[in-house]
Amino acid sequence: MKDLVEYRAEILKALAQPTRLKIIDFLRDGERCVCEIFPAIGEEQSNTSRHLNMMQSAGVLSRRKDGLKIYYAIKHPEILEVIDIVTLVVKQDIFGRHKLLKVA
Repeated sequence: MKDLVEYRAEILKALAQPTRLKIIDFLRDGERCVCEIFPAIGEEQSNTSRHLNMMQSAGVLSRRKDGLKIYYAIKHPEILEVIDIVTLVVKQDIFGRHKLLKVA
């Protein structure tokens, strides 16, 4: 049985990839069909589906089928908080480096 550390690592690994971050950003406004996701993020359908499946398996996304269409949504809104915190850290880091370059 997996422990808490392994589950946390699995979720963070599911988020730690540019295509998957694009998907998360696209799903901020709610559930979307795969047919909408891959063109919006500029990736091939097969590649997008692979990333969606991985994130769904890790517990990041939920999935439902409606006829032939498959819809994905962010399973826990707290995932967006994690992404937003990382974005803030990156912006602060970039700002700090920029200030250092100006001083030098």
